[in-house]
Amino acid sequence: MSLTIEKRLAPSKKWMVLSILFALVGSAIASALLLRVTGADVGVAFAAFFDGAFGSSRAINKTLLRATPLILTGIAVTVAFRAKIWNIGAEGQLYAGAMASYWIYFIIGPDIGLFILPVLFLAGFAGGGLYGGLAGFLKSRFQVNEVLTTVMLNYVITYFMSYMLVSGPWRDPASYYAQTPRIDKSVWLPKIMSGNKLHIGFIIAVLCAIAVYIMLTRSSLGYEIRAVGHNTRTSMFKGINIGRTAILVMLISGGLAGLAGMIEVFGVSHRLSAEISHGYGFTGIIIAMLAILNPIAIIFVAILFGAFYVGGLTMQVATGVPSVITSAIEAIILLLFLSASTLTRFQITWKDKT
Repeated sequence: MSLTIEKRLAPSKKWMVLSILFALVGSAIASALLLRVTGADVGVAFAAFFDGAFGSSRAINKTLLRATPLILTGIAVTVAFRAKIWNIGAEGQLYAGAMASYWIYFIIGPDIGLFILPVLFLAGFAGGGLYGGLAGFLKSRFQVNEVLTTVMLNYVITYFMSYMLVSGPWRDPASYYAQTPRIDKSVWLPKIMSGNKLHIGFIIAVLCAIAVYIMLTRSSLGYEIRAVGHNTRTSMFKGINIGRTAILVMLISGGLAGLAGMIEVFGVSHRLSAEISHGYGFTGIIIAMLAILNPIAIIFVAILFGAFYVGGLTMQVATGVPSVITSAIEAIILLLFLSASTLTRFQITWKDKT
């Protein structure tokens, strides 16, 4: 008898539920043991984490605010990965969208107030889309590996932005930091409710996730994306233009990441700087994988990661544990949930060698 790992013909719903329960229980136990080793009170730590992330309307608003760019970068990665185009450049595309939208603001100015916001959203999408589309074009036209191009383009855009902020025309002359002057308050994204920082960017991110889900499951383009991701050669014989699909996928993927950059500039930091992203583009890859490339599931996984950011800080203050513990707990949860998702797609069977 020997153990073999076989791919399931279809994901098992029973194992899907059991694997999530396994991941949740395993994460709680492993996190408790880790906190116990550091000498922290486990009950106080978990209570502080929950209170910091979901314990009040203010905490929930901060969690959703953190989740907003993660939803957009998560679905950006999902669109590309569904076509088996490995877009590792969501971080750079986020910055490209942020720069494009700020450039439009820099040219037009705040005089027309909120009427400029639709233009800024389009600019953010176009900036990230064109930057992502460049990688798609290089893959389609010259067969350049998209992993290499998207990774390298991350550096190109960040260095270019550093030039514009340090010695270029966007530098804030009144500040020693690499940033632009503060954006006029009339152009800030409107708040969902008065008295908190949560803005309409969260609603837009959720609507984008729903739109991507409908596009992937109900449209001809979505069919082409899924077909190319399933089998490129067969798709080619069916008449699907592989090169055109690659470019379209990267345009959409980059555009969604670019929207995240625009929203962070005009909704959170209210200026362009190198600090607008805390690795959101790279975290989006993790979120997309944990959600099994499902745009609707990405919303909830992104909120969970937003809770890590906000609740983790509260837990550190309440218990005195070092910040690396929060990162370690995130890594444990990630590994267990990835292992759980594997159980839904593969099964272990015994086979008789004879």
